[in-house]
Amino acid sequence: MTVSFLLLLAGAAAGALNAIGGGGTFVALPALVAAGMPPVTANAVARIALAPGAVASAWVVRRELTPVGRTSTKALTAVSVIGSGVGAGLVLVLPASSFDAAAPWLLAFATVTLASGRHVSRAMSRVLGRSVRMSSRAVLIAQFFLAVYGGYFGGAVGILTVALWSIGLALDTAVSNPMRITQLAAIFLSSSVLFLIASDALRAPLLLAAMVVGAVAGGFAGAYLARRFPAWLLRGVLLATAVITTVLYFLRG
Repeated sequence: MTVSFLLLLAGAAAGALNAIGGGGTFVALPALVAAGMPPVTANAVARIALAPGAVASAWVVRRELTPVGRTSTKALTAVSVIGSGVGAGLVLVLPASSFDAAAPWLLAFATVTLASGRHVSRAMSRVLGRSVRMSSRAVLIAQFFLAVYGGYFGGAVGILTVALWSIGLALDTAVSNPMRITQLAAIFLSSSVLFLIASDALRAPLLLAAMVVGAVAGGFAGAYLARRFPAWLLRGVLLATAVITTVLYFLRG
């Protein structure tokens, strides 16, 4: 098989994973490095390639969005775009090692939170005698920092987002999945614009194009598949993806 065809398959798998549970970067990034790209270039190419797939997934679920607490969807998306742009800008001036070292521990926390977030939120409500919910301002501030992380590094930002909503707002992971997909698309698109301008991602246009085509196909297919999953199965897939992603981060470090 040619390198382009292998990257097309990797893009399809990554796009589908991002739509169903997240972690697509773990397929795309190693595939690009194996194709001979330097890690920094591969990171930029992966982000650019997966952005159209994320948009394709968001288009499929556009009528199934549920609000994140009382936070405006427009405000949440705007914060995701701005934060991701800031994170992508940091790539140009900071070493990747800072986020890379923290990522396994951040994901381990996210995985535990994803598994127990709603239970923790209910327990806190019982202890305090009132409902515990993040304010709209707190949600937007937290989303900004998650988007900065997503723009800078990108790995599993969707998992971290769902974990935040789970414990801070007691949102069901299956119900919030369409909004997760939409915010992931906003984050990937924003950082991709800067990477297209400032990185050398366009030096391998055929490899980039192959992964884009695969990611779009996988994004469509994954989003349609996720819609057909029962809620318990989608929650299980999300949690399994989080666990596997966390383990892989520790192994690579």
